[in-house]
Amino acid sequence: MSSASRDTTRDRVEEALLEPLAALSLDVEAVELTPAGKRRVLRVAVDKDGGVTLDDVAEATREVDRVLEASDVMGEQPYTLEVTSRGVDRPLTLPRHWRRNAGRLVAVTTTDGDTLTARVGASDDEGVQLVPEGRGAGPERRLAYADVAKALVQVEFNRSTGEDA
Repeated sequence: MSSASRDTTRDRVEEALLEPLAALSLDVEAVELTPAGKRRVLRVAVDKDGGVTLDDVAEATREVDRVLEASDVMGEQPYTLEVTSRGVDRPLTLPRHWRRNAGRLVAVTTTDGDTLTARVGASDDEGVQLVPEGRGAGPERRLAYADVAKALVQVEFNRSTGEDA
């Protein structure tokens, strides 16, 4: 399968899944289709406000399977389906990603090349308030999404949230 037809299939799969998964209060975050020998692997990442549970993933898997079986979008070639949560390794690219990560530590690179590590504060459809951390971090900063080149959640193993103190 060529890269162009893989992209077309991926786009068609994503389009077919948007509405049925939205009915489950889930957002389609990513659809990836990769060759794996004589088969293909279809990975669908989902998310929702409050996070995705194992039950959400199981329900999404059943719904994705139902939608794909009822259509010809995947064609005749066999595939393996994987449904997963968005994961912390995916970049923050949409306003909902920022909203869902309020309070989390993020590494941000701006379009002008600046880098900062900050906590995600209040966000809206246009931008986010960032609270820098670390020695000499500086004041809070409002950043428009258009000025973000890349942003990734930073995994913290020893952060005290105050709830367990």
